[in-house]
Amino acid sequence: MKSDFKKLIATYSAKHGQFSVVTVPTLQFLMIDGHGDPNTAQSYKDALTTLYPVAYKLKFFSKAELGQDYGVMPLEALWWSDDMESFTSARDKSRWDWTLLNMVPDWITQEHMEMVRQVVAKQGEAPALGSLRLEPLEEGLSVQTLHIGPYDHEGPVLEEMHNNFIPEQSLSMTGRHHEIYLGDPRRTAPEKLKTILRQPVSQNTK
Repeated sequence: MKSDFKKLIATYSAKHGQFSVVTVPTLQFLMIDGHGDPNTAQSYKDALTTLYPVAYKLKFFSKAELGQDYGVMPLEALWWSDDMESFTSARDKSRWDWTLLNMVPDWITQEHMEMVRQVVAKQGEAPALGSLRLEPLEEGLSVQTLHIGPYDHEGPVLEEMHNNFIPEQSLSMTGRHHEIYLGDPRRTAPEKLKTILRQPVSQNTK
């Protein structure tokens, strides 16, 4: 039976036009770090080109060798900057740092990862393979919403989340801004793209 983690994990769903406070479980991801505008930085292109060959080979390995099949998960990314206004009112992608993510099930081990890494390396199709790692991500309490539309239209939504909703709930931002890309920009019109916007938070103490 094929596992669909987008349906099994509740926090892979969010409502458009509504901020929700959720508790995100600790999950395991393929990760690659980088810096700069995702539209122009070569490091971003290299990271993206590396992530999916490994993700799919892990899926096929799991099905064939472990007897556990699952759907490859959507692209995700953590974003941060020394000045978080570079994401909102002073939007400047050249100042962004990022970690590209792809969630893999917890039965995938570091040993499995290294086996697949060696296979992909021989095929020469993953330019950032040396930077790829497998790590858990613990976010816990978070605020999230579903954004529908172009990525460049996220700014006002994030400004409302950061400056209004979060403080009004007696919360403070703690972790890195997280995006989950439910649409493929190569096949989906910009106005129809769906992206979960997430911000880890903590409860303010009096």
